Amino acid sequence: MGRAFECRRRAKEARWDKMSKVFPKLAKLITMAAKEGGPDPDTNAKLRLAIANAKAENLPKDNIDSAIKRAAAKDAQDIVEVNYEGKGPHGVLVFVECATDNSNRSVTNVKTYFNKNGGQMVPSGSLEFLFSRKAAIEFDVTPNTNLEEIELALIDAGLEELEEIDGIATAYADYTSFFTLTQALDQLAIPVKKAELRRIPSSPIELTEEQMIEVEKLLDRLEDDDDVQAVYTNIA
Repeated sequence: MGRAFECRRRAKEARWDKMSKVFPKLAKLITMAAKEGGPDPDTNAKLRLAIANAKAENLPKDNIDSAIKRAAAKDAQDIVEVNYEGKGPHGVLVFVECATDNSNRSVTNVKTYFNKNGGQMVPSGSLEFLFSRKAAIEFDVTPNTNLEEIELALIDAGLEELEEIDGIATAYADYTSFFTLTQALDQLAIPVKKAELRRIPSSPIELTEEQMIEVEKLLDRLEDDDDVQAVYTNIA
């Protein structure tokens, strides 16, 4: 009885810990999208996708509404997207995407994480050509879903690959086709579960378990930072 309770408690704490880190980041993206294109998701595609992604992570509706209202506040700070690049231990290349209202704070924090965990930052643009930027759009697969028909319908919208794993399909395309692909899915009346731009390494490397443990110390510190939205590496 005591052990079972302890397991449930740890699982609950893990969920709370994840929410405490993810929810503020999702809200920040919603605020940024609303400030950029207006508070109406029907006319603001970027906001609509930010809300869809937030709902996929179970961000409460009250949090979503508050994030949208925050964009219209007189004292709302400008949030900008900035990227940082670096090298970690064992030849790992790291691409860090941030959304921040203080770029000086962000660059200082990111540089510290690299320096204290066996890595170093490199000039912006140094790693850009080593990653391909792809649109990745997920949707649920039901018993009535015909993936072959969907694949054919999405080709004109820029689809490069469609894969299905555990009931979730992911449509991949070049990043320039992000919105045409989401619009095509909308026209097919297929609700988007999650939509994002990913950086795919052109030459992935493999690490040993011991090397991964060392690298994960750096990646964990980066991902825990409130300004960091995504971290990409060349690890296979």
